[in-house]
Amino acid sequence: MRDALKLYDRKGWWRAGRSGVATVLGSLLTLLPATGWTQQQGDAGTFTLKVQTDIVLTNVVVRDRKTGEVVKDLKASDFTVLENGKPQKIASFDYQNVDQAAVLHEKTTVSGKATIADLLDPHLAANNGELRDHRLIVMFFDLSSMQPEDIDRAVEAAQDYINKKMQSADLVALVSMATSLNMDQDFTADKAKLLSGVGKYNGTEGTGFANGNEGGNSGGTADNGSSFTADDSEYNALNTDRELYAIRTIAKSLERVDQRKSMLYFSGGLTRQGIENQASMRAATNEAVKANMAIYSVDSRGLEALPPVGNASTGSLRGTAAYSGGAMQSMLDANFGSQEVLGTLASDTGGKAFFDSNDFAPAFQQIQHDTEAYYIVGFHSTNTARDGSYRHLTVKLNRPDVKVDYRPGYYAPADFQHAKTEDRELALTEQLRSDLPATDVALYLQALYFRLEDNKFFVPVSLIVPGSQIPFVKNGDRDKATIDVIGQVKNAQNIPVGNIRDTVKLELDAAQQVKRKNIQYATGFTLAPGKYHLKFVVRENQTGAMGSFETDLQVPDLRKTPLKLSSIVLASQRSPNAAKKSVNPLVRDGVEWIPNVPHVFRQDQHLYFLYEVYDPARQKGAPVQAASPGLGRRESGPVRVLTSIEFMIGGTKVYETPLVEATAINIPERGAVAFQFDVPLAQLKPGTYVCQVNVIDDAGGSFSFPRLAMMVTAPTAVPAPAIPAANASPAL
Repeated sequence: MRDALKLYDRKGWWRAGRSGVATVLGSLLTLLPATGWTQQQGDAGTFTLKVQTDIVLTNVVVRDRKTGEVVKDLKASDFTVLENGKPQKIASFDYQNVDQAAVLHEKTTVSGKATIADLLDPHLAANNGELRDHRLIVMFFDLSSMQPEDIDRAVEAAQDYINKKMQSADLVALVSMATSLNMDQDFTADKAKLLSGVGKYNGTEGTGFANGNEGGNSGGTADNGSSFTADDSEYNALNTDRELYAIRTIAKSLERVDQRKSMLYFSGGLTRQGIENQASMRAATNEAVKANMAIYSVDSRGLEALPPVGNASTGSLRGTAAYSGGAMQSMLDANFGSQEVLGTLASDTGGKAFFDSNDFAPAFQQIQHDTEAYYIVGFHSTNTARDGSYRHLTVKLNRPDVKVDYRPGYYAPADFQHAKTEDRELALTEQLRSDLPATDVALYLQALYFRLEDNKFFVPVSLIVPGSQIPFVKNGDRDKATIDVIGQVKNAQNIPVGNIRDTVKLELDAAQQVKRKNIQYATGFTLAPGKYHLKFVVRENQTGAMGSFETDLQVPDLRKTPLKLSSIVLASQRSPNAAKKSVNPLVRDGVEWIPNVPHVFRQDQHLYFLYEVYDPARQKGAPVQAASPGLGRRESGPVRVLTSIEFMIGGTKVYETPLVEATAINIPERGAVAFQFDVPLAQLKPGTYVCQVNVIDDAGGSFSFPRLAMMVTAPTAVPAPAIPAANASPAL
């Protein structure tokens, strides 16, 4: 749903903007506390100390120019580190030498964990002492991008390394990705475990997306009985994002291990679609650099022949592309594009890429060569700007007879104000995926349900954010701010069945006092009966602070219940809505009902109830009308549904609305009797109440008495004028 932005207070309503539905409600903020803590003036002896520091680590391999031997016994004073040409003070210095590795039994395994959950907790390589002076190698098999013959070559190369070339200083971990990311073996020197692990990959069918028609190239079309060739470049973009996210996850799990890590990445090629994967690419390389992990990319397709007319795996080409060179150029471009990402990952992390060869042994040899002995040099950058810029590194030694190998640079961390648009979007999406909640912004959610058809319900969702959580920027005589909203609904099989992504613009004048109100965002989904899980994330776009809320939702199958009742809406405000026809049952007769999510009301407000009863039984002798679309055969005529609302404190009834009787269906398109109550609250004392909604289908002999909690508070301003007595009636 996309509606106008609405801003409400006690005396009236305003309309502005066009992005999303947001409401500023005058509710008590005492029930909606702000997260975080800020010291108030006069708080003696209380203070908050926030320290933020970043250390940049780079591995330096120093070799003699003539012999190629590693130069040992250097000190920190022998090194000079420059960032963008400016000298940096070395803050940490360490030397790693596999010749000094502790002798491990060949059956040694560091932790023995073997699930992806261990990539995100402290168990993976938990004992740093066991890893010191060892060569740490992560073999990552991207099964989703490889064909069976590619997997065979990669597995055979890994088995050859394990059997013949694995040294006593080598500790190897196995990670794979097919339909999901799995850690199949933690760092170990146990050859039997490693051989068993890589052997499981052998013979696996290729499950990834083919490179296909990258970017919609049309140099030639296979004669396969159809003139249409699907452009799967969009799917490749999604697949590449998934693989880059996997690399980022692996790197993040190894951040706490100080030693240099090497990832041997076996892949059937990744293709980047312009800037579509730029944010994921930058995030993956940044995380690898932070984790001190170099990526050695191996194109498992090996040496490929690219005949201009295709090979036996494809049909022949139509047209003249095979003779003009167009088809050949298209294949070369596609092959180069699929290798470019692998090459970038390697060069940006200090590793190397291995393409167009069926012999993968040099990749293992290069890792062993690069990590036999190295220095780890760390410094705190003198440039404290968190602008996300690329910073070039230069490492020099005070002697001319050596060759120095090191990572050429890194991306500086970026705060929210300097983050690029794609990075901001990635952060929002990742928070939606994350199992950890975001708590920097308080967020509250309410989901209701109303029947549209027998097997279809509309689920209106309301989000509440305290106005005090949103930092507004002064712009002339108005305060402005924006918030991003992203949400997802998953069914019982954990499959997304509904998504929302919106940016809401807020623009207020000083009289509206947003800090004393709440921001309410409304949206909705059409769902079938069943169990669902809802998660929403809200971000304010001044500091980038986020908040999340998730909950389970049961949409009932009303066909199995004697009395079919919708959710009960409690509202304190109703606003004009010009929509002539809306699928949202909260919009009716030109008025939109605004649910009161916390169920907190003031004495000077009205309490509005809204609910519907579906398919009430008809009395004997009543006529039968034709079926309504989507609802099957419906009976109409005199019905008799009785309803009232009781207010109780401590089990004692203190007030009850007049009994209302409905004798006809008043929403025929949904086969429903809708009830609306208007209860002035001046007659109720402040306190916590239990509302019992009494619904009796007298003709059908069924009933329901749902209960809800609510709170009435004293007015916060001048008391409102006298309010008429309670009145209630079925909705028209």
